[in-house]
This record gives sequence, structure tokens and C-alpha cells, in this order.
Amino acid sequence: QVQMVESGGNSVQAGGSLRLSCAASGFSFRDYCLGWLRQAPGKEREEVAVMSPGGGTTSYSDSVQGRFTISRDNAKRIGYLQLDNLKAEDTAMYYCAAARYTGPGACRRLRPHDFEYWGQGTQVTVSS
Repeated sequence: QVQMVESGGNSVQAGGSLRLSCAASGFSFRDYCLGWLRQAPGKEREEVAVMSPGGGTTSYSDSVQGRFTISRDNAKRIGYLQLDNLKAEDTAMYYCAAARYTGPGACRRLRPHDFEYWGQGTQVTVSS
């Protein structure tokens, strides 16, 4: 049974930090692109970070570049998203997701509908 389970969401003050985790099971995690996406009320789901299976390639949205860091531990089957210098506009439900790797540059080209497996989400609330 495929599962992706996020944890680490919380309520923090602006300028604070959080570390989100995503535990994956039921599929070959090391062969998949890892993505973190978020959705705020009334807004479309937004991809904020993506990482290639081996971790050598990462991509970030302009809104989080320089503040968020994606990482993964394939041996433990866990993905991470470090959120620093949080802003009120970062408030959203955060999801981890996985898409099968199809070749060089593939992870960067992913769009939300391309991800095959999803977690249930973890809430991040930033107060100003």
C-alpha cells in the first residue's frame, strides 16, 4: 500500500522556521522525483520545491527561493522541506508528492497534476 505521510506543520510567527517531513512507503522512493506543494484557501495548488531521485537537482518557486530547502534521505525513505524566514503568505496546507523519474530534467518540468502519489497534507500557519 502506497503511503506518504507528512508531519511537522505548526503555527509560527513571521520570521520563524519549520521542518516538514514526509515518510514514504509502498513504492520505490529512490526512483521518484520528490515534490513539495502547497495550497492556500481559495488558491490553486502551487509547486514550491522539487528534487531529483538522487538529490542532485533541485528547483524552487520564485516565492520560496532562498528561504526553503528540500532534501531527502533515500535510505530512510524520508523527504524534508526546511522552511526559514517564514512569511504570512506562506500560510497553506503543505503536501509532499512523488512522480516517477523519466529522465534528465524531468523533475523540474513536473506540474501538480503530474505527481502520482500524494500525502494528506500538514498545515503551516504563519502569523505576522
